[in-house]
Amino acid sequence: MSKAHFLKNCANPFALAAMACSGLAFGMPLHAQTAGDSASDDDAAAIVVTARRREERLVDVPIAVTTFSGADLEKRGALDITDLGSTTPNITMEVSRGTNSTLSAFIRGVGQQDPVSGFEQGVGIYLDDVYLNRPQAAVLDIYDVERIEVLRGPQGTLYGRNTIGGAVKYVTKLLPQDFSLRVKGTYGSYDQADGIVTVSGPLGDIVRVGASVARLSRGGFGTNLTNGLENYNKDIWAGRGTLEIGGYGEPVLIRISGDYTKDDSNPRGGHRLIPGRISGAPVLDDVFDTRGALNDPKQFVEAYGLAANVSADLGAGFTFRSITGWRKDDSASPIDFDALAAVDVDVPAFYRNEQFSQELQILYDNDGPLTGLIGGYYLSAKADTQFDVRLFTTLAGLTAFTEANVDTETFAVFADFSYDITDQLSLSLGGRYTWDTRRAGILRQNYLGGGSPVFGGAGVPLGAPSTNFNGERDFNKFTPRVSLSFQPNRDHNIYASFSQGFKGGGFDPRGVGVNAPTTNPSGVPSEAEVAAYLSFRPETVDSYEIGYKGNLLDGAVYLALAAFRMDYKDVQIPGSAGCTVGGIPTFCGIITNAGKARFQGVEAETNIRLARSFMTAGDRLTFAGSLGYIDAKYKEYITQIAGVGPVDVADFRKVQNTPRWTASGTLAYVTPIGDGDLNLSSTVSWRGRTYQFEIPNPYIDQSNYALWDASLVYTAPDDRWSIGVHGKNLTDKRYKTSGYTFVAADPRTGALIRNANGNLTPTLGTEGTLTAFYGNPRQVFVTATLGF
Repeated sequence: MSKAHFLKNCANPFALAAMACSGLAFGMPLHAQTAGDSASDDDAAAIVVTARRREERLVDVPIAVTTFSGADLEKRGALDITDLGSTTPNITMEVSRGTNSTLSAFIRGVGQQDPVSGFEQGVGIYLDDVYLNRPQAAVLDIYDVERIEVLRGPQGTLYGRNTIGGAVKYVTKLLPQDFSLRVKGTYGSYDQADGIVTVSGPLGDIVRVGASVARLSRGGFGTNLTNGLENYNKDIWAGRGTLEIGGYGEPVLIRISGDYTKDDSNPRGGHRLIPGRISGAPVLDDVFDTRGALNDPKQFVEAYGLAANVSADLGAGFTFRSITGWRKDDSASPIDFDALAAVDVDVPAFYRNEQFSQELQILYDNDGPLTGLIGGYYLSAKADTQFDVRLFTTLAGLTAFTEANVDTETFAVFADFSYDITDQLSLSLGGRYTWDTRRAGILRQNYLGGGSPVFGGAGVPLGAPSTNFNGERDFNKFTPRVSLSFQPNRDHNIYASFSQGFKGGGFDPRGVGVNAPTTNPSGVPSEAEVAAYLSFRPETVDSYEIGYKGNLLDGAVYLALAAFRMDYKDVQIPGSAGCTVGGIPTFCGIITNAGKARFQGVEAETNIRLARSFMTAGDRLTFAGSLGYIDAKYKEYITQIAGVGPVDVADFRKVQNTPRWTASGTLAYVTPIGDGDLNLSSTVSWRGRTYQFEIPNPYIDQSNYALWDASLVYTAPDDRWSIGVHGKNLTDKRYKTSGYTFVAADPRTGALIRNANGNLTPTLGTEGTLTAFYGNPRQVFVTATLGF
């Protein structure tokens, strides 16, 4: 085919299509492309996904969705789900600051960085269709994965729990019908040593059992110079067990599974970006080193759960599904905010979360023009948090202790139906009604002379509690969805959609009730005034999207384009700051309902077969990539300025963790060697400037950067064994992913405030807290697998 003919076929009304057809093409990652029931292994349009709770070709789904197969994630050396963020447009997935396994996720500007107790996350994480209510232990390691799907935009008419920004579906493999044993080992830089053993077998004609055990370990990237512990290390034991009954042609499939994870990694200490104001401690040369001394309680995360998934074919096109889930996690997180040996801003914390959920669905698909589902969902979740904020350098043994118990109970009914008006035109309508109830018990008590008794401290109460609150609120909302899809033939889909997202309100679990404005002559706020002060409103988003998906040039090019706009109201932004209560400097949580935000942008994903069988039979050269652009800005952001009153500071605020540009490109070459295949791939991903907080901060914000990964994997016939070499961040780029800041800034413009000596002014503690956490440095590792 001539170059002119190629460009002619790539021409289309969408502006970004020209980019996808040029040498600067960006789009769907190569590892997202897996063969379905197609005539060609390169027919990306034949990939089967379950984004709409039924099996469909990717090209037929009028939703912006990226899918990653487990096999291709393994070939690229993906370690956990944060790896997905580098090659999916307009998303951020990272380990939360000061933790090892708590997830911060953003999709199209919607998410939450601070894992505050009782908050629903903006991005839903689903493990085998069970919604994970809390971000603790949500950095899921990748093993025994069938696929992972990333859905962008509000989800609610198809899923058990409504999520306002999008969803990530982690789907584990079904058990094979025959006996199977698979062993995988990894060894690499920083003493990385991983081992995974997976075994399964039949107990009869329709009963199968299986289990996996994983040991995941790595030395630290740096050192804690105060206590000698390795910093950024990994020490995890994990396992899964599954019992399956039916399936493989049987009308009923019952799948009962359990999983367990124990994370004993060391505390993750931050890197100070400024010298100590009092101690004069200099900034360390190695960004992975720290001086934080807090190591009590010992860091740990223990998470486990049970799930029962039942599917029954009722006949006449009807299918019944039941998804039952129970999960629990307990963790201790000693976070040294100031990253110094001094007890300046030290925060030991306990998190205890438990949830039970039940989802029921009736699906209809009888090979006619009408398909759809009706469902109901129930969730009961408890999030209990205890933490000290120790400010010993401010006042001898001063501690602000918080205990917050936030319970969530939610009911929902939802439905979503698609009707083929003609062979080419299809209409989908969906709706959801959600009833959310939040109950909160919040205790705030200052101590003097040491930490609180909960953490073994010797402090004594200092005055009465500044918060002693119990309250309850209900939040109900109907959210619709509609989409229109036009398919001129099976290889092209043009669609437009509207959906509404909703996230219920709640109570600030770190709030100080005595700060509530009051009209009482005594100056003591009433219970109603405290409830109003500590509560925050629900947030909503109206999302509009138009898109195109196509399989071009006889399957040589897959292209997906989307343009979107989201009108976001009452955005919930949790934060924290130094404050004064009763003349005593302390810590305060601050929840802001920013008035309005607008997110709009475009996304492109592509997979291009550049050449095939050009040297020997089976050779294949492909390019894949992604491009995301988002214009995210606040239209209204009201804040209280002392002595002035409410002021709109929208022009001075940024949307956190949402770079304007994201892009990636992967070049891969597969060639036969003997009876096996050699797979070579190289990926470059790029992210624009990223703001870590709504107030820009030149110290913590990350400028644009690129990462380079590469893999070389040989796979023997029938996948009996494989060996691969993988490199991550091969240029050893240093880049910030999150941080903490407690230094003074102008409440309107956000400009940092310095004293007469040019030093930044602390708002909490005396040394000045401005610390950052960094993405992983260069890692090289070898992986070998053996299957029977």
